[in-house]
Amino acid sequence: MLSLLHIENIAVIECSDISFDPGFNVLTGETGAGKSIVIDAISAILGERAYRDMIRTGTNKASVRAVFTDVPRLNWFEDNGVEYDAETVIQRDIYLDGKNVCRVNGSLVSVSILRKLGLQLINIHGQHDSASLLDEANHLHFLDAFANNEALRLTYTRSFENVLALRREISALSMDESEKLRRMETLRYQIEEITKADLHPGEDDALEDRRKLLQNAEKLSNGMDTAVECLYGGDETDGAASLLAQAERELARLGRYTDAYIQLHDRVADLMFQVQDVAEEVRQSRDDLSFSSDELEQIESRLDVIHRLRRKYGVTCQDILDYLEKAKAELDQIEFSDDHLERLKGKLKKAEQEAWEAAIALREGRKAAAQAMAQRILTELSQLDMPKVQFTCEFSETELNPSGADEVVFYMSANAGEALKSMSKVASGGELARIMLAMKNVLAEKDQVATLIFDEVDTGVSGRAAQKVAEKLRNVAKHKQVLCVTHLPQLAALANTHLLIAKEERSGRTYTSVTPLDLVGRKRELARIIGGANITETTLKSAEEMLKG
Repeated sequence: MLSLLHIENIAVIECSDISFDPGFNVLTGETGAGKSIVIDAISAILGERAYRDMIRTGTNKASVRAVFTDVPRLNWFEDNGVEYDAETVIQRDIYLDGKNVCRVNGSLVSVSILRKLGLQLINIHGQHDSASLLDEANHLHFLDAFANNEALRLTYTRSFENVLALRREISALSMDESEKLRRMETLRYQIEEITKADLHPGEDDALEDRRKLLQNAEKLSNGMDTAVECLYGGDETDGAASLLAQAERELARLGRYTDAYIQLHDRVADLMFQVQDVAEEVRQSRDDLSFSSDELEQIESRLDVIHRLRRKYGVTCQDILDYLEKAKAELDQIEFSDDHLERLKGKLKKAEQEAWEAAIALREGRKAAAQAMAQRILTELSQLDMPKVQFTCEFSETELNPSGADEVVFYMSANAGEALKSMSKVASGGELARIMLAMKNVLAEKDQVATLIFDEVDTGVSGRAAQKVAEKLRNVAKHKQVLCVTHLPQLAALANTHLLIAKEERSGRTYTSVTPLDLVGRKRELARIIGGANITETTLKSAEEMLKG
């Protein structure tokens, strides 16, 4: 349940704290007062798109913070590494440079991750939802939402994806003879070219290392000669090994006179042995060093062959060899494609049969759900002062597609004696609003979202129908928290909590405030909604009667 909303620097709202109660909350106010801003702020908290234009003029950041109470332990918290708390706090900061910073219980989350949580906390139903009813492409989605047929849909999706995979594989093999011959000729040339090169994994790296050594052989030889002389000594100088040997002998002699030199002798002896080992290794390396211009030419030639293959088939010898295996496999597949195609077609026929079986099972589940949904919607519409309405879901079969093999269209008749027709051809604005409200109420029974927001869904509704809508929303509010933006006095009168959104001008700036109304305030606001700005004793009395009723 949404218990607190803090809005800062969003449009004309400089700073406002709005408390919401359980049950039926309504927000009213004159046109342009800022009711839509409150809904936009809630939408931002739910991870919907937020624009820089929302930021109040003269500031560089807007903030929204919401406190939700009695939040269930949703999987979302564990999945996203966010600490769970039944009192969940969501904050979103929107900056002029387009940056958004979102936090849930203090943990940073992305906007897309926040949206996944928002969908589980609040459902917002606006005027555009009624328009979506007119788009027949959405009708199957509405039905599936009611049917809760996730298992059937998952089974079908897996079967259909298998069909698509087999169709793609068959399409890749289904080439005409001339194309097949051209491809086979290309593959044979590539296989022969790579095979003839007789490559070995890692050969390119080894050759490049050897080439580098040969190109610097003279420098290496001179350097090792110098190192050997420094270690072994030359005609006129003693080397490190010889000097250490002398030091070792002297320290050994001193050690016979006092124990103080024994440890020093051991350390020098260790150094002497290490230097002798190094000197021997360097000398051996120098003696083993051999190179010739012929070898370098051979390496250059071999690397040139590898380089040409690299440009065609891969970065390394291993990549080229991997390509060779793929080419052999593709050639084998094409050469035996007819047999392979027959096997694949057999698999496809079986896969399509399985997909159709899954599609039919899904259809049967949808038809059963359609009957139940139609009955529930008719019951709701009867309670919304549309007792003569007829409503049904018409099915037609399609080819296999990602949604199944069904097309669903909602048909209705709003008046007695009228034939059932597509909803877009018979529903008025007020009727659409009530139909959408009925559908939302029916669908809301299937989910666990605790808060429903209705943003001026009463457009086009008046009189007795408005009273029925108000009573319906109040009944819904017995089980869920309901927030409703409305211009209808019938809805405002039945609310448990009434919030007034008003704007005023101070020092050339516009400010919007959100104020909870007491009984007297509610009476005056209802009188304004009934009669306009000119509040009279008559409108006040009408408002009082509505509140008592």
